[in-house]
Amino acid sequence: MSDADRMPVAGDATEPMSAGWRRDLRRLFGSGAFVVGASVVLFWVGCAIFGRSLVPYDPFADDLMNSLMPPSGAHWFGTDQLGRDVFSRVIVGARDILTVAPLATLLSTILGTALGLTMGYFGGLIDEVLSRLVDAVLALPTVIVALLALTAVGTSTVTVLLVIAFTFAPIIARTVRAAVLSERNLDYVAAAELRRDSRLYILFVEILPNVIPPILVESTVRLGYAIFTVATLSFIGFGIQPPSPDWGLSISSNYGLIGGGFWWTVLFDSGAIASLVIGINLMADGIESALND
Repeated sequence: MSDADRMPVAGDATEPMSAGWRRDLRRLFGSGAFVVGASVVLFWVGCAIFGRSLVPYDPFADDLMNSLMPPSGAHWFGTDQLGRDVFSRVIVGARDILTVAPLATLLSTILGTALGLTMGYFGGLIDEVLSRLVDAVLALPTVIVALLALTAVGTSTVTVLLVIAFTFAPIIARTVRAAVLSERNLDYVAAAELRRDSRLYILFVEILPNVIPPILVESTVRLGYAIFTVATLSFIGFGIQPPSPDWGLSISSNYGLIGGGFWWTVLFDSGAIASLVIGINLMADGIESALND
């Protein structure tokens, strides 16, 4: 395909695709929002990977003689009702949520992208049928769908991952479909069809590279929602199960203590969830700005 036929991901029609990506990367890393958000996310990723070797106490070890101790030099975030060090549990608790949520987001992105490409390119009856199915799934709240599925098949980490992927895929599919609709009538697609390229080639080699920007933005946003969903399901007892130090599970176990003044048993886990989601949203804002400028 000639340079005139190819539509780059960003920039004008004569700009080489690699040059466009380099320019976007410079904008991305020059974005204060992205740098701050990425720093927060990388901190928690580091905790998820190396947390067990960084914490001062075993996050699973009970110490009833030191239960519900307030923050101090010995226990920076205090201890919970079983005497477990809250700081250690917050740091190590990043592992489960940063395993399930990104994997669920990745799977939903793959499914949603394939579905959106199909809907947007083929149109007609295929688009109509798939769009109605997507609308039907989107009409149901994510947490309700997750609860029904987990009640039916049982609670497990794999089930939580699959349920979140299933409920988020239609959202990504709608975003991809809208992007494909704006691409499918352009000259480079028509040229590929005149060359009798296969439909799979047109979808995944010609069109897909040109709709990556909205996919990246939408997937990053979905990751933040996936973290909230995992934490919510754990909080109500349908997500990650004990004895994991998962943040949502820890909040569920200790939130009843707030009335007694033991605020530290919940505050730091809640702050961890909030900081991670804010970091991801800042990254999404930075990505969107870099790709749309």
